[in-house]
Amino acid sequence: MPNYLEELKQGLKLLKLEWQEDLAQYKKKFLNTSVADKKKEGITWHPILLKKTKIGMGERLIIEVERTDTSYPSAFGSGKSVSFYSTQEGYHGAEFRVNGVVNQAKKDTLIVTLQADEVPDWMDSGRLGVDLLFDEASYREMEGALKKVIQSESPRLTELRDIAYGEENPKFREVPSLNLEGLNFSQNLACQKIESAQDFAIVHGPPGTGKTTTLIAAIQQAVEQNLRLLVTAPSNAAVDLLVEKLVDRGIATLRLGHPARVEEKILNQTLDAKIAFHDSYRDLKKLRKETESYLRLAKQYKRNFGPEERAQRKLMYQEVSRIREAAEQLEDYIRSDVYQRTQVFASTLVGASSHHLKGMIFDIVFIDEAAQGLEAATWIPILKAKKVVFAGDHCQLPPTIKSYEAARQGLSTTLFEKIIHRQPHTAQMLQVQYRMPESIMGFSNQHFYEGKLEAAENTRSHAFSPDEPVLEWIDTAGSGYTDQQEAESLSTFNPEEARFACRHLNDTIKRIGFGLFKENGWTVGLIAPYSAQVRYLRHLIFETYEFPNLKAFADLITIDTVDGFQGQERDLMLISLTRSNESGEIGFLADERRMNVAITRAKRKLILIGDSSTLAQHPFFDELLRYFEEKEAYRSVWEFM
Repeated sequence: MPNYLEELKQGLKLLKLEWQEDLAQYKKKFLNTSVADKKKEGITWHPILLKKTKIGMGERLIIEVERTDTSYPSAFGSGKSVSFYSTQEGYHGAEFRVNGVVNQAKKDTLIVTLQADEVPDWMDSGRLGVDLLFDEASYREMEGALKKVIQSESPRLTELRDIAYGEENPKFREVPSLNLEGLNFSQNLACQKIESAQDFAIVHGPPGTGKTTTLIAAIQQAVEQNLRLLVTAPSNAAVDLLVEKLVDRGIATLRLGHPARVEEKILNQTLDAKIAFHDSYRDLKKLRKETESYLRLAKQYKRNFGPEERAQRKLMYQEVSRIREAAEQLEDYIRSDVYQRTQVFASTLVGASSHHLKGMIFDIVFIDEAAQGLEAATWIPILKAKKVVFAGDHCQLPPTIKSYEAARQGLSTTLFEKIIHRQPHTAQMLQVQYRMPESIMGFSNQHFYEGKLEAAENTRSHAFSPDEPVLEWIDTAGSGYTDQQEAESLSTFNPEEARFACRHLNDTIKRIGFGLFKENGWTVGLIAPYSAQVRYLRHLIFETYEFPNLKAFADLITIDTVDGFQGQERDLMLISLTRSNESGEIGFLADERRMNVAITRAKRKLILIGDSSTLAQHPFFDELLRYFEEKEAYRSVWEFM
């Protein structure tokens, strides 16, 4: 058996390992667990109040609920599947549950599309709760896709698989040089690479280099050639961003997927919305109403009726069948008309398995954020492709893996990464970054990008003022700040470092000018690698009275883990590195790609707070610390005591 088939079969084995681990973690949190314990894990809200109900796009029932107890964490997020229940006496069975999909999750409210025609009576009876559900459908789709790639009955799929695994060489054709308006030289080269590639093309987009801009330009070019296109990404948010930019350019885009998983501002691009806005939709609605009225009439006949009534009821049911058939035909016509007018189809990687795309083959499949998609998920849209374009950065965050063992054995290595290493001439790196000044970019440029990046002209003005340093590392060595483990989550936090970080952030904003931040809408990011430290920082800023100035900036400050900042930027970024201990233990801070994300979010100023005696035992942090020293950006915490 060829090596690459062995590799794919190993990938299938690791996917199953991840599936089992994900399910085991869910069961551990969920099964045979009290409501109180599930609340501590953030996987249930109880009690909740039903605030609003409305009929949304595509006649779907949407409800809004609010939790009354906000003292525990929340794992709920948009796109997640949920199940409502009641703890009221007499409502404990499975029949007293109704499922839904979260449209929007805020700190204390959820907006959910219910999988029901009406709100069940028991939801008004009080003592209502909502559980987070485990989603096995995605794993089934990924498993199915990998099996199809292994067995490959399609000549084109076999070819793409063999090229992806380095068994065959990719083909390119000669195309004229491009000089598209609004693109720099390396972005034009990337579009040229996409144009010339016949199998795979990769746009390697380091932070701030305009990866999305380049991708949109390439998609527009393909649209002008009347090619059939599918645009995908691992997350709903990444797909929605692309759809928004395509629609802004006047490209007719159809966003596939459950409307609850789609950003509100692009709901009009969903299939439900396009059907509802179609000229023939009124006729379809009329047919549905007729069906309902005939069904109501038919149900009026009781069991003890004579032959005449029986014949009458039979006629009514026949009429219902006839009208339903007409409605189905009309709906098929509307749907196919919507498809005819669509220039670009858009979905998540797993969403590309939608029955709406059944049997469709695309001239080009574009995959954005490809370095964050599991290989198994990435193959789902490729099954429908003649040619594939990847965009991403394998020097930033890999996919999130729950199983340590699966990650160790290679599940976190993406198809993007495999192709860029095995077929390097398929890739074009974007070389001009527009986000940060040279000094913020410099370390990542040396360490990750072979010194090929250059800072665009506009970044020279990216500073708060000529006197405000752009870089700072404040060393907490010898201060006595020590990291601790949170008892419940086992996540690491460092309370003294968190307090100092908040104080220093407050002083920095005060020195630059609170008014200037408000006036210019300058944003602030506060990053910690550990969720326990993030929780502690949020507590300090939003729930205590120690930092009233920072609390007043709630709309401009974002506090999150590194993963939460992928793809984002802030004018001022402060990173609390958290780890400080005598044994030099730095845990998953040793993940260099995660740190690359953290230190490339800042637009005007980057501050790192960390203990050099703990961190610099690792070669990466030793090199990073030396870079700050070279830039005269190193300071000791003792200067601020």
